[in-house]
Amino acid sequence: MRFQRLASYFSQLESTASRLEITRILARLFKEAECEEIGKICYLSLGRLAPLYETIEFNLAEKMMLKVLAQSFGEKKEEIKKKYKQVGDLGELAYRIKTQQTKRINNRSKISISYVYGKLLEIAGESGEGSVERKINRMMALLSEMDALSIKYVVRITLGKLRLGFSDMTIMDALSWLLVGDKSKRQEIEAAYQVRVDVGQIARLVKKKGIFGLKDVSVQVGTPVMPALCQRLPNVEEMIEKMCPSGTEQVAVEPKYDGARLQIHFSKKKKWQLKEDQLAFDFQPAGFVRTFTRNLENNTHMFPDLVRAIFKETKVSEAILDCEAVGYDPRSGKLLPFQETMKRKRKYEITKTAQSVPLRFYCFDIIYKDGKDLLKMPFAQRREVLTRIVSASGKTITISPQIVTCNPGEIRSYHDEQIRKGLEGVVVKKWDAPYDPGRRGYTWVKFKAEKGKKGAGLADTLDCLVMGCYRGKGKRTRFGIGAFLVGIRNKDIYQTVSKIGTGLSDEQWQEMYRRCEEAKTDKKPTEYQVPKELIPDSWCYPEIVVEIEADNITKSPLHAAKYALRFPRLVRFRDDKSPDQVTTIKETENLNKLQR
Repeated sequence: MRFQRLASYFSQLESTASRLEITRILARLFKEAECEEIGKICYLSLGRLAPLYETIEFNLAEKMMLKVLAQSFGEKKEEIKKKYKQVGDLGELAYRIKTQQTKRINNRSKISISYVYGKLLEIAGESGEGSVERKINRMMALLSEMDALSIKYVVRITLGKLRLGFSDMTIMDALSWLLVGDKSKRQEIEAAYQVRVDVGQIARLVKKKGIFGLKDVSVQVGTPVMPALCQRLPNVEEMIEKMCPSGTEQVAVEPKYDGARLQIHFSKKKKWQLKEDQLAFDFQPAGFVRTFTRNLENNTHMFPDLVRAIFKETKVSEAILDCEAVGYDPRSGKLLPFQETMKRKRKYEITKTAQSVPLRFYCFDIIYKDGKDLLKMPFAQRREVLTRIVSASGKTITISPQIVTCNPGEIRSYHDEQIRKGLEGVVVKKWDAPYDPGRRGYTWVKFKAEKGKKGAGLADTLDCLVMGCYRGKGKRTRFGIGAFLVGIRNKDIYQTVSKIGTGLSDEQWQEMYRRCEEAKTDKKPTEYQVPKELIPDSWCYPEIVVEIEADNITKSPLHAAKYALRFPRLVRFRDDKSPDQVTTIKETENLNKLQR
């Protein structure tokens, strides 16, 4: 397929607000695509070149792109900069200039999607001395071969600003639509995706072999599995009733750490094995280690101490471990709060930070061992495997403690013990259940501090998306922001649930303003549902996730979610979560029921 044809599909998608119509357009695109290019189309339509967990970045800032456009179109950089201030979108500006220059010429381009994809990979792969100029020259060469509409979207992709208003979830709907003309196969497609979180690879299998191509999808070391998630129940008695229905089952009870959820993939015996259409990365000669956050970000660079320890403190050749990374005070041994742990997210001076904020990795599950997929193995057996691999006395990597019981009093006592230690509470797990990737069933249930502690009258906090902000008034004029609008997720749509204007420290207001400025957009994102009474002064792209606590949830005739948060307060920014992982409308309804 020519890239020009893909650009025309992007144009249709950009101008479409209906979720169903977006799904249909994508299905038509996938039907027209060749098998070897559908994965690339998936990545490009999401504004990237690979799955989220592959750290491929263009590192082409706006200043560099201004230089590219000036030289490509034969205009002065200052003139391009002036026009950019008027238009506000470098992709749209490039489209307008190219259209004006080619209006008397046949403005067509025959270059293919695979050709453009390859050139973009080359641009992203440039590094070292002189890489900036090489990136600029390669980008200019690519743009010179393209039509105006293609240039518009390539510029946006390289700047990380494509944002067509859908995610991997919509692509899975479209793949189902491709197969059967409706969403009835979505559940089967998503089940495979949860095990191998690579929508491009899933699309290739569906295109090549249909739904049967997904039946053999299994865990692959180096490719993240969607982490298992917790459900909420109001009290221990209901947990036992739900998780031990016959009265003979047991549950495991483990501390709930306030750290960074981490999935560790490692091999001590081989280098990374490339699969079809996968990209090459360098690993240690003796093997490799990769770590992923709960939102699938590859953050291996943050943990040099883990990379060293994994080869010394584990008794296995190859494994995938589920764990929580928690910072601790090297003098007292006391565990540190989440904000201290997240200092490791810094890209620079990692070794220095690792010394000042050492981490302990509490392993609580294993989902792969020496070539064997353990997802369907009962938790009791997985725990037995884990105890043979990870020691409870490990200095850096250790097994999370637990008790196994069916007694509500023992669970509550163990929970209270963790609260006294400064932890969040406990996680209660069905002892005989398989690992349930990405789903919020009742195999895992979190039991946090009860009413009167964190979360106020609610059984838990909510993770919300910042949709926009309002200008500051009075003393908040100095912050540049006076309130912000947050929403929850309803499939691929974000619906307002609260306007928050209190409960932040001065430092939090300053940080919120900075983040909102970075995520600022002139147009309301198509995936937002916002009543006219709540239109913010500035919109934000769906990027900022925050944890919010509130006294309770009430029915709301105003908010798009039909619920509102009473006395909402910002707990923290959740950089470890993606917009796809914010609290859903169903979870909010459940919290509303639990508070009663």
